[in-house]
Amino acid sequence: MEHAVAVREAALEAVADIVPEGFRGDIEAFVADGTHVPGVLTLVAAEGAGADPTELTERAVGVQLIYDGLRLTRRLTVTDPWASGHDAERANVDILAADVLVSRGFFLLARTEAATDAVEVVRAFGRDQTARRDVANPAHLDRELEADVLELALVTGTTAAGVTPGETGRVARELAGAYDDGFPEPDALFDDATRERIATAAGVRPLNRND
Repeated sequence: MEHAVAVREAALEAVADIVPEGFRGDIEAFVADGTHVPGVLTLVAAEGAGADPTELTERAVGVQLIYDGLRLTRRLTVTDPWASGHDAERANVDILAADVLVSRGFFLLARTEAATDAVEVVRAFGRDQTARRDVANPAHLDRELEADVLELALVTGTTAAGVTPGETGRVARELAGAYDDGFPEPDALFDDATRERIATAAGVRPLNRND
């Protein structure tokens, strides 16, 4: 998918100035090897709302990097390498990389209509990861990340077209249902029927000065 290539290339460009080189290489490898569904959904939502997705790659990358940073953090939370003593030094680098990714994502979304939504995604993730310590089966809490980030993608994309989306939560959860330790390829997930549903959810009403 053209959008997936654009998101991947732009995401790598967004972290190209990170030093030292070895640290940047670790971040680039993590970003390149992961799913780009959140970034692609941002562009699909923008397109469905009537915007030109080729002009909104920066927004898509903002969503993508926040997701990449949080999924790396989640992996560390689940495996807890510090408790086991296994690869603790590697984990120290990974948690720093996660912070950098989320920070870059925030920077790219800071002046968009989705900035507050991005902050809430991170807050919700923190609450879920704290709560998982006290439940017998925390898998459902871990997977809240996908639903929250996909909703952020819908909001980020549609608001770029001057539209307030109306059904982001429902659509995001339906799409997140496709996640099973990874998303399918964007071409499979965003078929014509799904694109139409996204466009329908997006085109509710124009933004006004109070939004």
